[in-house]
Amino acid sequence: MHNHFNGLKTAALLGGLWAILLAIGFAVAQGTGSSIFILVFALIGLGTTAYGYWNSDKLAIKAMHAYPVTEAQAPAMYRIVAELSTRAGKPMPRLYVSPTQAPNAFATGRNPENAAVCCTEGILGLLDERELRGVLGHELMHVYNRDILTGSVAAAIAGVISSIGQFLAFGAIFGGGSDEDRNPIAGLALALLAPIAAVFVQMAISRTREYDADEDGATLTGDPLALASALKKLELGVARAPLAPSQQLVNASHMMIANPFRAQDISRMMSTHPPMAERIARLEQMAYGHRINP
Repeated sequence: MHNHFNGLKTAALLGGLWAILLAIGFAVAQGTGSSIFILVFALIGLGTTAYGYWNSDKLAIKAMHAYPVTEAQAPAMYRIVAELSTRAGKPMPRLYVSPTQAPNAFATGRNPENAAVCCTEGILGLLDERELRGVLGHELMHVYNRDILTGSVAAAIAGVISSIGQFLAFGAIFGGGSDEDRNPIAGLALALLAPIAAVFVQMAISRTREYDADEDGATLTGDPLALASALKKLELGVARAPLAPSQQLVNASHMMIANPFRAQDISRMMSTHPPMAERIARLEQMAYGHRINP
């Protein structure tokens, strides 16, 4: 099997976010003679991110209007998750179903002991049991790989950069220092470009974690082609029954196995998910043991 080095790519991308933050901090310190603003924004970002990380399961479940289900209510889902979590040596997560026909699934929670797995009614009706097993293996690996933590850290850094960029754009940050030290053109460029760069890196981190969950989930189930088949159905299913974007759903969309919105609602470049064709090709590569170029 070809090694895609997804963990290394994630570390490099997180390093890139930190590099952007340090660069913007250096520029602010140079322009004002003080780095206090960086500290203030960092504390705000860390505080909001800690809240989101600690309550990630509740926020995502609420956004999808999901309800808890028992083994009797969702026997196939319960049986699959119980089997896979036992195989992984992890606790059984809480199970939820979202009352929407848009086919999708997600797992969330700050750790395996506080995890939740949610399927929509649409995906339960669309996939057969083998395909559903592939999807649930993918979602469980998001929890086991601590992707909620990774995403929260990336969101925190990107949020701090965006906040500082907005502050710079208003020009308030360059109020201090002598005129010869100030460079309004450089400040405006920094205000505009740094947040954009941070968003692109954050999206790249999310896409990389999707690839990792695909590969690790397929390893957990031992059936890469089941997930590949599920992704093919999901691509068509989401196109037929997309979710309408709202702020709550946009905030939770990166957790879902498929981009829940219509293609025209979000560009490929800004998508939190890799193209389905590339994900399917990687899974087929795992199954057949040779490289397939998407």
